[in-house]
Amino acid sequence: MRFAISIPQFVSAGAVDSAALRAFVQRAEALGYHSGWTQEQVLGAWPNVGPLETMAYAAACTETLRLGCAVFVSPLHNPVHLAKSVSSLDQLSGGRVEVGIGTGGRGRMFSAFGVNPDGLVTRFTEGLRLMKELWTQPRVTFDGKFWQLTDAAMEPKPVQKPHPPVWFGGGHPAALRRAVRHGDGFFGAGSATTAAFADQVRTVREALADAGRDPAGFPIAKRIYVAVDDDAPLASEKMERALAGVYGERSRQLGPIAVTGTPEDCVRGVRAVADAGAELILFTPLFDEAEQMERLAAEIIPEMIPRFS
Repeated sequence: MRFAISIPQFVSAGAVDSAALRAFVQRAEALGYHSGWTQEQVLGAWPNVGPLETMAYAAACTETLRLGCAVFVSPLHNPVHLAKSVSSLDQLSGGRVEVGIGTGGRGRMFSAFGVNPDGLVTRFTEGLRLMKELWTQPRVTFDGKFWQLTDAAMEPKPVQKPHPPVWFGGGHPAALRRAVRHGDGFFGAGSATTAAFADQVRTVREALADAGRDPAGFPIAKRIYVAVDDDAPLASEKMERALAGVYGERSRQLGPIAVTGTPEDCVRGVRAVADAGAELILFTPLFDEAEQMERLAAEIIPEMIPRFS
C-alpha cells in the first residue's frame, strides 16, 4: 500500500507562491509520501499552473519523491513534443517520473488545440505507440494515420527502462480494457465514487485475466478528494464548495466522491477505497493543503499501514 499527495497547482491570489510550493514538496518527501502528482487543466476558470512545469520545479526541490501527472489529456498534445518533455524530465529528476494519460472524452474544446475529435481513440493509441517508440528505439520510422516519421532519433532516452510507467485514466469499460492492452497501471478518477471504482477494478482484473497478465505487475490507483477536520460538518461544507470550484454545476451530479470528516471518518473512507482495490492512494486536499498533508500523515496513514503491512 502506497500513499501519494497532490501537489498544489491552484493559484488563489493571482500569483504562485513558489516558496510555499517548494516547502510543500520537500515536506511531502520528508513525511515519506511515495509520490506527488499534478493534473492537467489548460482551459478553465479555476487558475492553475501547468503539470509539466510544476513537476519540473518539484523535481529541482526534491531528491526521492516520485512525480506524476494524472492525467495528461494526451490527444491534445503532439506526441513527439510530449515524449521529449517527459524524457527530459525523467533525466532531470533522476528517473522519478510517472505518466498518466487519458482521452479526455468528447466534451473537451478540441477546436482550441487544432484537434478533430473524430478518431479520438485512434489518435490516443497511435500517439502512445509513437511515444513508446521514441523512448525506446534508437531510430524511428513511423507511418501512422496522424503522424509520420522517417529514420528519426530522439535523445536522450528516459532514465527509466524501457520508459516511465504509463498509467491510464478513464472509466468506460472499453477504456479499462484499453488500459490493460497498452498501459502499465490504472488510475481511478477523483470524480468516481468508491462503488464505481470497485466496478472498474473488477473490469480491469477480468481484462488482466483474459490477457494473461500478472496483476502484480499492473498497479491500481485512486485519487481521493479528502478533508480531515474535527468538525465533520465543516469539512463536508468546505469540500462541497471546493468541488463546485473544480467541477462547476457537474459537482452536484457526481455523488459522494469525497472522503471528509473526523480522522475516524476519513480512515473508514480510505479503507473502503483500499478494499475496493486501490494499491496507491492519491490524497487530494482542495484547501489548506499543507495542513491537510500533515494530518493525513499523522492521523490517517498510520491507521492504514498495519492493515497492509
